[in-house]
Formats: sequence, structure tokens, C-alpha cells
Amino acid sequence: MNSDKLYKVQEQDLDRLKEILTVCFQNDPLYSTLIEDEATKERLLPHLLECDVTELFETCEVFADSPELKGVLILSDESDHRHAFYNYFVSLKESLITDGWLLHEDPTMKTFFNFVLGKDYLNSAWTAQLHETRRLHVIYLAVDPKFQHHGLAEMMMNEVIACADRNDMMISLETHNPKNVPFYEHLGFKTFGIVEKPHFQLKQYCMIKEL
Repeated sequence: MNSDKLYKVQEQDLDRLKEILTVCFQNDPLYSTLIEDEATKERLLPHLLECDVTELFETCEVFADSPELKGVLILSDESDHRHAFYNYFVSLKESLITDGWLLHEDPTMKTFFNFVLGKDYLNSAWTAQLHETRRLHVIYLAVDPKFQHHGLAEMMMNEVIACADRNDMMISLETHNPKNVPFYEHLGFKTFGIVEKPHFQLKQYCMIKEL
């Protein structure tokens, strides 16, 4: 995605990227459900998000509102398969590291098994039902709490929408926070489906903005 309004995140920004994601997702319903113990979550979440940041910086496009990274946006061009083989092995490596942290920070294995049982909340497998080859997928959208309610999230998403419109692409995303659904509906998204699994009181809202 090309944008004159967004800052392309660089390798030297990765610590700040991890920091903002950790702050923004500390109380997200996904992690609060899968990591039941609050102390374990506080220790574990930075490690999990560091694995995510490492993988996604290698395999996806990472943008911010500015070099200060008040807000961040990570998305994948699902129509670009040129690096699929490389991306698979990057993802596999980070998955193994993630499993190691799950077992290290919770030796009872409760959190590890929650992640196994809740794997459908942790991926975008639902998008296989879309049968749309030209698509952007938003993986993370986060704004530092100190800078929320200033229109940064909408500004960044409008850039994604403008890019998708220029290139005749669908946009997909998922959120586990029902409070986010009206925001995306305001931008023209609709709920394609809701993932609910046994054992968990958690919903994954799968949303799309069509061509």
C-alpha cells in the first residue's frame, strides 16, 4: 500500500511498535480470555506481541500516523503471493517461539491449552470463505490511549479504504471487542460472520468492506 499521509514503520521503530500494541491490547477481550491469570498476562503479553511484531514486520506492511507512532496500522495484501514460501517459515519460527513463552510463563500449561483450543480466534482462517483474490486484510489497528479520540484511527483506516478503492480490492478484518464494531460500520464495513467456540465466552467479529 502506498500512502503520502502515513509513515512507513522502520526497523528502529519496532520497540515503540511493541510498546503501543502491548498497552492497547492489555485489556483486549481476546487476551483477557485466553490468559486467565492477570499476573501471567502482564508478564506474557509483551513477549507474545514481540513475536507478532517480528513476524509481521517481515511479512506485512506496517504504518503509523507519524514517526512518533501515536497510532499504528498493520495490514497484509492477500493478493500478493510472491513471498508466500518465505512468509510461511517466518510464521512457523515465531509460532515456535510463542509456544515456548506460553509454557515458560505458565508452567501449569493452562494458557498453552487455551491458545490451542482458541486457535480460531488467533488467525484469519475465516477469510477463506470470501473467495476474493484481491483483498487487503487489517491485522492490527491501535492508537496509544494518550492520543485516542483525535481521529487517528479513522484517518489511518481511510487511507486503507482509499487504497482499496483505487485498486478494486476488498478489505477484511476481525475484532474481538464489540465496542469496535460500530466504528468499522461507520466506515462502511459489515459483519460477515461471528466466530464462537466452546469453552470460551468470546466472539470474533469478522468484518468486510466490499469492492
